[in-house]
Amino acid sequence: MFVEIQKPFLTILFICLFFLIVVFMAGCNDRNKPQTEEYIQLKNTTLGVTTIASNLNVPWEIAWGPDNQVWFTEQSGTISKVNPRNGTKKLLLKIPEVYRIRTLGLLGMAIYPDKKMPYVFVDYTHKKKDSTVISRLVRYTYTADTLKDPLILLEVPASTGHNGSRVAVSPDGKVFWATGDAAKNPNAQDINSLNGKILRLNIDGIIPADNPIPGSLVWSRGHRNIQGLVFTPDGELFSSEHGDATDDELNIIQKGGNYGWYNVQGYCDLPEEKKYCDSTPIIEPIKAWTPTIAPSGIDYYHSNKIPEWNNSILMATLKATNFMVLHLDKEKKAIVSEDIYLQNKYGRLRDICVSPDGDIYVSTSNRDWNPLGVPKRDDDRIIRIAKISDKDFSRMDKNIVTEDHSKEIPASKILSPGATIYKGYCASCHKEDGNGVASSFPALNKNEIVTGNKNSLIQIVLKGE
Repeated sequence: MFVEIQKPFLTILFICLFFLIVVFMAGCNDRNKPQTEEYIQLKNTTLGVTTIASNLNVPWEIAWGPDNQVWFTEQSGTISKVNPRNGTKKLLLKIPEVYRIRTLGLLGMAIYPDKKMPYVFVDYTHKKKDSTVISRLVRYTYTADTLKDPLILLEVPASTGHNGSRVAVSPDGKVFWATGDAAKNPNAQDINSLNGKILRLNIDGIIPADNPIPGSLVWSRGHRNIQGLVFTPDGELFSSEHGDATDDELNIIQKGGNYGWYNVQGYCDLPEEKKYCDSTPIIEPIKAWTPTIAPSGIDYYHSNKIPEWNNSILMATLKATNFMVLHLDKEKKAIVSEDIYLQNKYGRLRDICVSPDGDIYVSTSNRDWNPLGVPKRDDDRIIRIAKISDKDFSRMDKNIVTEDHSKEIPASKILSPGATIYKGYCASCHKEDGNGVASSFPALNKNEIVTGNKNSLIQIVLKGE
């Protein structure tokens, strides 16, 4: 009799335990699911911003991987991936040869789109035995959980700054590598130097036969320090580039094009620039920013998931600490308007990638060599910008929607003319408090040139020194 009573009892107990486990696991999944931190209200679409990875070491490049995860490099020398659904991270590779100082380290990465050729192209800086520093382009082969079989495709001289380092793959399968001028201005115009260029290679590093200069890797020249590189599906190549004290640029890259640096900054609009442009064919940017904003990674958005942003260049900025949407005309030849989001929300923004289903991922850069302030506890991070479902929208607090371009700036936040000039031109290097950066940018708040004779200072501001 005891056994007959026990069997149904055990069955009921098992069912109860099963449902408890299901409920517990569901609760765990809810806790693992990224929580919405910010909302962006567009004309017809509501977007939510969530963090999918945190406590990273300057995620310099982010890309959508062949396994539907976000792959990213960290400047310190690692390549990892993160599951965007639950935030699970996995290390793919540690590269011990990476030399990191200031802007140097593990930088650009591009994943070959054809899965039959499982290649990943990586750019990093390396210090050789004779103490010279180089930028190195390496091809790896990926498996499910690691990168292997490194093949060095190319090495070019590097410097403590201006190393460019973005990598992109064209729709026809060629590898494009953006190099900086390595802090030597003449390199950009010297056709015999591989610095200050966009280079075009076959996947084995061989020079393509149809490059503009026979026997040369150079695709375009006259670049100072490219920070973003992306192809549209129809093969249009865009780049974002750091200017010097003025004229950050967004360019459309043409075969064999000359983009002017160091003889031209931005447009051909100054007397000496006009003279140079009259004698040398120069391709002007489709947009230039002065004061500078330090543009970084870019991507092309072509999805109806966020229809308001369809056919736009998405751009991260470092100095301006915002996310920009640059709306293109139908021919993708001009910017018709621009919108700014997440201003001062997440600090310096380094790179952008768009998933196949239209979600957007952005990486921060608050632990690099030149932070604008003290990094937050969870920096650096990768955030996602995605459309909010009707279900989530109905539950959200409407007062949290953050983007309202119609709001006026409070009078207490408006800077004086002098403060505006300082913030636009000086603060990114010498910092808002004037303390500078040790061993890089001198302090201004105790400098006799700044604190001394005002008339002398005015002449330096107007004419330089």
